[in-house]
Amino acid sequence: MARTAILESTDEAVAGIEDGSTVLVGGFGLAGMPFDLIDALIRQGAKELTIVSNNAGNGEVGLAALLKAGRVRKVICSFPRQSDSYVFDELYLSGKLELEVVPQGNLAERMRAAGAGIGAFYSPTAVGTPLAEGKETREIDGRTYLLEYPIRGDYALVSAHRADRLGNLVYRKTARNFGPVMAAAATTTIAQVSSVVPTGELDPEAVVTPSIYVDRVVCVEARHYTVQGAR
Repeated sequence: MARTAILESTDEAVAGIEDGSTVLVGGFGLAGMPFDLIDALIRQGAKELTIVSNNAGNGEVGLAALLKAGRVRKVICSFPRQSDSYVFDELYLSGKLELEVVPQGNLAERMRAAGAGIGAFYSPTAVGTPLAEGKETREIDGRTYLLEYPIRGDYALVSAHRADRLGNLVYRKTARNFGPVMAAAATTTIAQVSSVVPTGELDPEAVVTPSIYVDRVVCVEARHYTVQGAR
């Protein structure tokens, strides 16, 4: 019997996400953003969330809509500001939102470490910058490194291209981005996909996220946005 639940609606998929949860949200800007799951999370009502994502939202869709709804306490990301991040800008500058900036490579590796069961690792990124303040350092082969700890999520919301009935996932090109490491780093992984196919139809060599990392799958229609975040 498959451990992954194939659900009928996004509302059912995000049911049970608690106030104060740490939620890993896939996407590189708008590419691979799980728009439908985020919209369902807004309807669901969980608040005081810590969001881990590459960006802090575009326009007023997806993650930006969640921020605008006042459901997020803290954002951990590598690239919080761009030309259309005005929702984040307003909340952060008014003191309504906490921010932890993590260099992009470290962000990915800290989640990968969580999924791989690695207790911590040393990275040279951010040495000598304000981001190094308060972190343990170590010199290895004449180079200074910072000690970095895993980022684990209570939930991960990811967007994949297709799933099979067991919950194996394949992605579409750059929309993959952080999806695989987030799926492995979360206690509960929820994936929205464009289609669910019979078990055996996916090429095993093409499966990026095995079903063991996936708890809930919901099929949604593809949605497209301009770079400014308008439909």
